Amino acid sequence: MTGAEQLIERLERERRLSLSEYEALILAGRGETGADLRAAAAARAARVRDENYGNRVFVRGIVEFTNICQNDCYYCGIRRSNQEVARYRLTGDDILRCCEAGYGLGMRTFVLQGGEDGWYDDDRMAAIVRRVKGEFPDCAVTLSLGERSRDSYQRLFDAGADRYLLRHETADRAHYRKLHPASMSWEHRMACLCVLRGIGYAVGLGMMVGSPFQTARDLAEDLKLIETFQPDMCGIGPFIPHRDTPFRDQPAGTLEETLYLLSLIRLLCPDVLLPATTALGTIDPRGREKGVAAGANVVMPNLSPGRVRHQYELYDNKICMDDEPVMCRNCLDLRMRTVGCRIVVDRGDRRRADSAERKQTETEPE
Repeated sequence: MTGAEQLIERLERERRLSLSEYEALILAGRGETGADLRAAAAARAARVRDENYGNRVFVRGIVEFTNICQNDCYYCGIRRSNQEVARYRLTGDDILRCCEAGYGLGMRTFVLQGGEDGWYDDDRMAAIVRRVKGEFPDCAVTLSLGERSRDSYQRLFDAGADRYLLRHETADRAHYRKLHPASMSWEHRMACLCVLRGIGYAVGLGMMVGSPFQTARDLAEDLKLIETFQPDMCGIGPFIPHRDTPFRDQPAGTLEETLYLLSLIRLLCPDVLLPATTALGTIDPRGREKGVAAGANVVMPNLSPGRVRHQYELYDNKICMDDEPVMCRNCLDLRMRTVGCRIVVDRGDRRRADSAERKQTETEPE
């Protein structure tokens, strides 16, 4: 057994490594010489996932309700400075209709995602959350609205929001400054994550793999942050450039390294909820299936109205822009079956109980 294979075995057993050991693992998994190591990590990760969740894959229906954003992140297609985007906002009725469609397709978590749009103040967002929870009391509501105040996060939690996704993007302060304008800070992003955890949300973080200027050491710091924070959810995906951003000519992240990072995250957080993202499916036709085979257990189809989907383009060539929700849902079901997994009708909460208590409460989709 090689030194890197021993590190992976120890990661599965102890769920922690030193920063230098994470960096060594990342470097060892790169290129053709790392193929066997990546495959070994994926096999271990899939087994660990099955020990915690079985072969079940949870579905989150995303509603992208606004593409207006006050921020100017250098990698994002809906950044404030992009004048090529037709901006939009969905109404509360629009959002409810999206959720109704998703509920009929067996989705029991709705992700309300948007840019940092001040028009959706606490009153408006709390009202939307209450409407969704009132209409679908057996469902979870996940918010992905960026950085807000402590009072704002508390009001939305009190209105019924269950989870909050706030990708940290990078755990390295210097790298963060290369990806964001001076008006944004790594320290504030980390403070928001801690506030969310303290309030009681199930909290998700995550990063881009292969983002501009990223080093193996940066990714090692990401893994160390995930190890110490122990998020309930972790959303990672490959960096994909957008034509109307300063990073338009930067190379995309790779499928191989993203899958490898998914496997390592599963080993260090066995019960984390881990999506196979749309970005994976964008860089490879079977990217989401490969993500699940590498240890992921969540997929996130788009419920947004067709008339606005092309305006919520964070990166180029995003897939499923013209698919109807029922088409996307059925397609995902078939895709998951090709890798020995099955989509279930379930909120898909993080499960910390032992396997004997983890009897199925979900049902097979009709």
